[in-house]
Amino acid sequence: MFVAFILGIVEGLTEFAPVSSTGHMIIVDDFLFQSKELFSAPVANTFKVVIQLGSILAVVVVFWPRFMDLLGLSKLAGKHAITAPGKHLKLTQVIVGLIPAAVLGLLFEDYIDEYLFSTKTVVIGLVLGAILMIIADYVRPKQAKAESVDQITYGQALGIGLFQCLGLWPGFSRSGSTISGGVLLGMSHRAASDFTFIMAVPVMAGASGLSLLKNWEYFTLDALPFFIVGFISAFVFALISIRFFLKLINRIKLVPFAIYRIILAAVIYFVFL
Repeated sequence: MFVAFILGIVEGLTEFAPVSSTGHMIIVDDFLFQSKELFSAPVANTFKVVIQLGSILAVVVVFWPRFMDLLGLSKLAGKHAITAPGKHLKLTQVIVGLIPAAVLGLLFEDYIDEYLFSTKTVVIGLVLGAILMIIADYVRPKQAKAESVDQITYGQALGIGLFQCLGLWPGFSRSGSTISGGVLLGMSHRAASDFTFIMAVPVMAGASGLSLLKNWEYFTLDALPFFIVGFISAFVFALISIRFFLKLINRIKLVPFAIYRIILAAVIYFVFL
């Protein structure tokens, strides 16, 4: 239960910061807990994917009015409904952004699970993702073409979807790649972050659901509390981290996160590898 709780905290606090939650879970688990020794490697890897459902629920809570607007159900959002006149983000734009990573994820899921869930591959992803983030902050247009998520174009949505494919590599960070891509394509950091979080729900729900279906036999009565504790822990801490990150990203941009990633990769490489 303690291992599940701590890994849930790691997932919740890092899922929406551009530092790679999966990478952090792999690192913490490999060096501190070795959860695969508690149950088995398939259970441990499935856990790292499935507890993302807790983070998904946190996104739905924070962006509830936005999701109701996308589905044409604004009345269900009550007093928080999006009622401002003018252009609104469309569900079709979100779908366009989802297609590239969905296709690649389905094609290479088994390869990713078997070969990329290791500390060494995470270190590589941390460094490469950091380089992309630094480039994004220094090469981005001086004036953002889309200050809010409601101003993005279909081209920008597709471009972010292509950048999201980089996040399939553990350690690269899905949010890091998509926010960087959005910034390079002319979106403000906040607009890119909002679109990233909205896309996260179907992406993470799909990945978690597929993992559940493929690994259903591992959900024994012994392992079930392990998953439940991790889910609750991830939800609570993701709820905290989302609100904090959205206030922070427009102020500090991406470079500080990139520096953290490089320092973390260096420490892991020289101390542990």
